[in-house]
Amino acid sequence: MSKTSRTLVTMPKTARKGALIEISVIAQHDMETGFRRTETGELIPRDIIRIFTCTYNNIEVFRADLHPGQAANPQMTFTVVATESGEFQFKWVGDNNYISTNQSFLIVN
Repeated sequence: MSKTSRTLVTMPKTARKGALIEISVIAQHDMETGFRRTETGELIPRDIIRIFTCTYNNIEVFRADLHPGQAANPQMTFTVVATESGEFQFKWVGDNNYISTNQSFLIVN
């Protein structure tokens, strides 16, 4: 499991109905590919985030499948149409039972 699991979500707190909002997420994670070796030649086991999902009022609005070529501390930015006030749930799932979640609330007026 990654030594760190802090996540950060940046998004507006309020938006007008129908507005396009930008959401940026980042997870602190070492993202070990499984291809590197230690100084003694031992293979370092793979440890990556494999799936990121974002739901808006329990409806999936964004999903990303990540692979060993992804950099450490993966950051993603995407847009969503503000349709109603509600909760965004963010979930990162990876190797070695890694799960990290975050949430944010949007008020639509």
